[in-house]
Amino acid sequence: MLTADRKIAVPAENTPIRTEDEPVDIVLEEQGISLGESIRLAFTSLMANKLRTILTSLGVIIGVMAVIALLAIGKGSQDAIAASITANGSNMLTVRGGAANAGGARGQFGSGQTLTIQDAQAIADPNNVPAALLVSPESGGGGAQLVAGSQNLGARITGAQPSYQQIHNLSLADGEFVTDAEVTSIDNVVVLGANVAQTLYPGGSPVGQSLRIRGQTFRVVGVLNAQGGSGFGSTDDGVIVPISTAQRKLFGDRAITGGGGLLVSSIVVQARDANSINAALDQISTVLRDRHQLPANGTADDFSIINQQDILNTAVQSTKVLTLFLGAIAAISLLVGGIGIMNIMLVSVRERTREIGLRKALGAREKDILTQFLIEALSLSTAGGLIGCILGMLIAFGVNLSGIVQASVAPLSVVMSIGFAMAVGLFFGIEPARRAAALSPIVALRYD
Repeated sequence: MLTADRKIAVPAENTPIRTEDEPVDIVLEEQGISLGESIRLAFTSLMANKLRTILTSLGVIIGVMAVIALLAIGKGSQDAIAASITANGSNMLTVRGGAANAGGARGQFGSGQTLTIQDAQAIADPNNVPAALLVSPESGGGGAQLVAGSQNLGARITGAQPSYQQIHNLSLADGEFVTDAEVTSIDNVVVLGANVAQTLYPGGSPVGQSLRIRGQTFRVVGVLNAQGGSGFGSTDDGVIVPISTAQRKLFGDRAITGGGGLLVSSIVVQARDANSINAALDQISTVLRDRHQLPANGTADDFSIINQQDILNTAVQSTKVLTLFLGAIAAISLLVGGIGIMNIMLVSVRERTREIGLRKALGAREKDILTQFLIEALSLSTAGGLIGCILGMLIAFGVNLSGIVQASVAPLSVVMSIGFAMAVGLFFGIEPARRAAALSPIVALRYD
């Protein structure tokens, strides 16, 4: 409640009465309006125009909502990419045939067929590569049509050894994986991915059943649990056979090289730990250069080694940059919301000119008027930030329910979004507040 700060000194008892010509002392107390009263007046003004208050905050609400939702989805995408790359195993190096650089230009990994099963055996020797824990030679000859009774399906075929299951962190839903004995005896056995098993055998267990691959009969010995997609392809949509069977019976002459032995498309090596990756890479390079009679300086390498950690770092960094870029675009709407706050506050100053003049005439200081209008602007932006934060979290929750990606709301993004919204409101509220405080009470009272 406003109170006048001018008080007239009343003569005490027995004090001589002044004549009309003698001046009367007037005592002025510069008390102004308390902060609590300024806050009350600001909220009263905002609540008196509820619709305008909501519309003014809308820009900030949308801006904060977009920032929170986009950053949450971006963080979820980063986690999904990291999980998909590391799902095939940790601390991995993938050796592929073909040089990384050919003819002065960077070539495609795996563009040549230069690796053999003997190379994999040399890498698996602990005397040659002591930093290696597991070695998995793999032979991929592309896809083929699988036929089981009246069902048929195109699937990718991978030739592998028993180490393939451990190095790629695969688990079995039924049956068993390829064994060393089956690799040695070149058996026609197959392990099915989860999607392949469901498509070819929708009504029962595939284990023990037979199917045909490229005109040859194979016996199903196992079914993998669903692994989900990954950066290197999903095992759910493929089948695994013994590497010897793939090389000699399915891939034919593509798997045989002169007198050098059976070809493999890649050799996957798991280092003993994260600190051993670089050592393993150097040791593998030395072994292959020696076996292929290549210069030690690496200028003529006919193989390429892919570091899984490098792929992970690149993918995550790219996603992070994209997420920040989208978040910055969303933050622009916060600035638009701030401009909206400034415009509405300027209109409010014009509408309330007589009120401001009356308040200053009753003793309100410029500081009091400035404080009240800044509180109004800050209240608009803060309320908009909180509402936008809640809506952004709800959008992230809805994305999680869709199953597309697991959006993750970071507490830091919430704090930064609300803080930025408050800063925007404060910045754009300064000019209207300054204009209101600078009004002359005489001019303001005469304003119509």
